[in-house]
Formats: sequence, structure tokens, C-alpha cells
Amino acid sequence: MQTEWTEEAIQRITTGNTTLKQRVRQLTTDNRTLDERLKAARSNLRFQDRRVADLEARIAGT
Repeated sequence: MQTEWTEEAIQRITTGNTTLKQRVRQLTTDNRTLDERLKAARSNLRFQDRRVADLEARIAGT
């Protein structure tokens, strides 16, 4: 299948491709940032869980 591409069609496709690549890069960066935040939140939650367990043990021991 051979199709003659106009300069306008080629430019439109190239521009769309560039836009999509930029969007993929931005979403990848956003995903990485959110993943790091999620890991930090999970770490904080584990710390808080241990702290609560420690405080409950102190209260129960009194």
C-alpha cells in the first residue's frame, strides 16, 4: 500500500508525535513523583503503627 503524503499531513503527524512523546515524558515523571510520595507515606504509616503499638503496650503495662 503506497500513499502519497502531503507536506501538511507529514507536519501534522510529526507535531502530534512530538506532543505525545512530551506527554509520555511528563506522565512518566508524574508517575515517578507519585510513586516516591506513596513510598514515603507507607514508610510514615509503618512508623506510626509501631509508635501506636509502643504506646498501647505502655498503657497496658501501667
